[in-house]
Amino acid sequence: MTTLIIANQPFKSRLLLGTGKFSSAECMAQAIQASGADIITAALRRVDFDNPDDVFMNVIDPTTYVFLTNTSGARTAEEAIRLARLGFTQSKWVKLELTPEPNHLLPDPIETLKAAEVLVNDGMIVLPYVNADPVLCKRLEDVGCHAVMPLGAPIGTNKGLTTRDQLAIIIEQSRVPVIIDAGIGAPSHACEAMELGADAVLVNTAIATARDPIAMARAFKDAVIAGRLAFESGLPTVQQSAHASSPLTGFLN
Repeated sequence: MTTLIIANQPFKSRLLLGTGKFSSAECMAQAIQASGADIITAALRRVDFDNPDDVFMNVIDPTTYVFLTNTSGARTAEEAIRLARLGFTQSKWVKLELTPEPNHLLPDPIETLKAAEVLVNDGMIVLPYVNADPVLCKRLEDVGCHAVMPLGAPIGTNKGLTTRDQLAIIIEQSRVPVIIDAGIGAPSHACEAMELGADAVLVNTAIATARDPIAMARAFKDAVIAGRLAFESGLPTVQQSAHASSPLTGFLN
């Protein structure tokens, strides 16, 4: 199976893990380990990276993972830029997230593009969270984003790939990694995303709120591996009519 590469850095796992909603810091740490993830997201509003007594920093070794700092909560480009710059001392990797409307938490495409241009010029590795918009994803790629993160469905809904047709276009035309983020509620959804050709998936709610988050993290790990291997192996073409798997000749004649 090929290696995931983002910003010229190789990663063993194609599963990224969010760190919200876990019942405890210890549960979060065990789930991250079970998932095999190399990249984890951390909302800048929740973690004090400069405080050695911060619960998050006490249970996760910052030298083991790439911290994808998250501008979650930002409503404008200015707010996102300010948050990202605050986290720049700890990580130059940033998940650019701009959601001005709390009822649906869908990303603002205009403000996201504005912020991405600034942060790329700042020297950050910018991974923008966006609607499944093929035109916007190309614009973000053109301004220098190192990956795009289109949603499968609204955040936390667990609905799966409701934007499948648009995702297929984004994956086909993209020259940077495509990471499906948001809406993935089951390992089968993650497998489907990988079979579609996505480079990676980011999962949080489905693992953190499972009855057994550690076991669910293992399930997602295996699903991502299976889906990617299926994609690279060459999935057979869907047929509209039946085709026998055994020839109609042989011993019966």
